[in-house]
Parts: sequence; C-alpha cells; structure tokens
Amino acid sequence: MSSEAASSRNGLLVRSSEPLNLEMPFSSLDGFITPNEQFYVRCHFPIPALELDNWRLKVEGVVDHPLDLTYGNLLEMTSHTITATMECAGNGRALLDPKVRGVQWERGAVGNATWTGVLLRDVLQRAGVRSKAIEVILEGADRGTVKDPPRPEGEIQYARGLPLEKSMQDVLLAWRMNGEELTPAHGFPLRAIVPGWFGMAAVKWLQRIVVTEQPFHGYYQSADYAYWERRDGLPTLVPLSEMQVKAEIARPEAGENVRAGSTYFVRGAAWAANDPVKTVEVSSDQGATWSSANLLDQPILNAWRFWEFPWQVPLAPGEYVLMARASDGMGRIQPMNRNRDYGTYIVDHCVPTAVSVTRGRGRTKLRSAAR
Repeated sequence: MSSEAASSRNGLLVRSSEPLNLEMPFSSLDGFITPNEQFYVRCHFPIPALELDNWRLKVEGVVDHPLDLTYGNLLEMTSHTITATMECAGNGRALLDPKVRGVQWERGAVGNATWTGVLLRDVLQRAGVRSKAIEVILEGADRGTVKDPPRPEGEIQYARGLPLEKSMQDVLLAWRMNGEELTPAHGFPLRAIVPGWFGMAAVKWLQRIVVTEQPFHGYYQSADYAYWERRDGLPTLVPLSEMQVKAEIARPEAGENVRAGSTYFVRGAAWAANDPVKTVEVSSDQGATWSSANLLDQPILNAWRFWEFPWQVPLAPGEYVLMARASDGMGRIQPMNRNRDYGTYIVDHCVPTAVSVTRGRGRTKLRSAAR
C-alpha cells in the first residue's frame, strides 16, 4: 500500500488526493446509516466549484418542453426520501490476485444513507418525454482528461446513461444526504441516486439531462464502466448497472489475532439489488461448510442488512480463513469464484479473511451493540 493510500482524512483512507478518492475503513462499520463524513468519496476529475445563483439543471433531447430549472424550482416540486446503499463498482479491487488497474479500494467503498430529492420521472414528465425515447443521459459538471488509453483527446465531462424504464421508476435527483445539504465532495447541489445500481450511475454535480432515441456510447458507458457478458457464447461489452448480492466481513480484520477457544462475534453487512438480502452464511474452513448468521435488522429494498455470527474459535492456534456469502429472495447466491469477464469491476465473489488464532491475548469481539 502506498504512503498516500495509507494516510487518512477525517478517518477515511485516502486512495488519491487529486482527484479525491476516500474510503471508509470497513472495520469501522457501526450504524445502519453511514454518517456523511464517513461515506466514501469517488471522483474522476477535480470537484467543480458551483454556485446556486448560477447553477441550472437543463433537460433536453426528445422532449416536448425543454427545461431550464433552478434549485428553487426543484425545491418546489414534491420531494421524496429513500434509504439506499451505494457501492463503487470497483469496491474490493485491491483484494484481487493478480492485481488490476484502477483505484485500489479494499472493502469500504460502500455506504448506506437516506437521500432526499425529486424523482427523475417527475422531471421527465414535466418535460414531456416523446414516445421514441429509449435512454436518459445524466451529465455532471465535473470535467477533465482521461489518463489511461483508450481515451478521447482533450477534456470530457462525466456522463452516464440510464434506460428510460429505470429512469421512470425510482431514480432520485437528490439535494440532501442524511438530512443535510450535499457537500461539494458528495455532489452539491444535485446528484442522481439510482437505487440498486453501482455508484458510477449516481452522477454528481448534475447539470444536464438529455433524453435520447439512441443508445448512449459515451466514454464512461462503453470504454470504461463496462464488462464482458457472454451472449450465445460470444463476449459482448455491456455497461455496468446493478449491484450484485454480496456479504462482506467487517470484523475481524484481515490478520487480526483472535484468542483460541473464545467466542468471537463475526459481523458485517450484506446487500443486493431490487430484492432484500434473505440469508447470510459464514464459513471458517474455506467454504467446505457453512453456518447461518443472524440478520440484525428488518429488510429495506436496496439497503444493506447487518449480520453477526458467533464463531466458536478453535483451540488449536494457527491461521484460519473466514468467508461470508449472501443470498436474496430471488434465489441469487454470492459466488465462490471470481468471474474474470468482470475485468476490474464487480468484486462480488466470497473474499477470504485470514485471521491468526493464538493462545495469547488475542482480541475477542463481544456482541455488537449496533443494529
């Protein structure tokens, strides 16, 4: 780990300073709602300096009534508040072997928050979407040059496209996070929240919405944030979209000393897209056998669930490997092995956590009070 990656800012791990990329230490997982100051930050370019007096949200494309909305116009519309978990599509990348390029996130590029704003569908209905529309492009005010090839020349702005069907469902244009005004790092004054989708779709510093009758093939839709999907046996490059069913271990941390013969309450969080997590299981023998963990809270669609498992630590000292896996109500189960077609994204397989069992003064984790 580089010295920069090992440094911290307000308790968050600094993965890069410019552009700013900050990660929550996943071992600090505590409450169901991630505090704003602990929520991970993902930036592709420098954070734009925006002023409300000059900011506008433009709605263009195949619509009957193009819009030029002020912040006040949005506040006058019916607001909604949702709870949703957001995970960076590269979360867990640093744990892959062999190593891959990209921001070296460990487990903490994920968080759960309440978001308040206006539904995208209400804005689109005001604009009057025409029948031939198929996609909605969200464009942010952040811009810069792409470093890694293949890349376009000159500066580009960050933009992602959503299918019209998803855009007319639950997508939120948010101005508040956990009851507070968005900070610049989290997209002030307006960002998209796309429940169930990876964070690359949650465009920050939103300034323009373009409704199109053709698929969007922008840089962050095709050259980046895409993966290989097998269709009729042929690899086809498709844009990233939904998060996968996944459980992660927060405690014990990798390499932690655990006292032999003790009871250690292994704990973590699990999430899925469009269906709540139904079960979490834990293995202490590298996946040979699995035992059910206890889910600690009620299911909320597109929000994570906390879990804990009372591990009876073996008497014999040595290294032991813990793994967790989740399943949802639709029958989707977290896979054991990495799908190589995912490239540098979607780290959804069961990632091992190796711990040392000792007869000394290892740490015994008592039952967590967090719920």
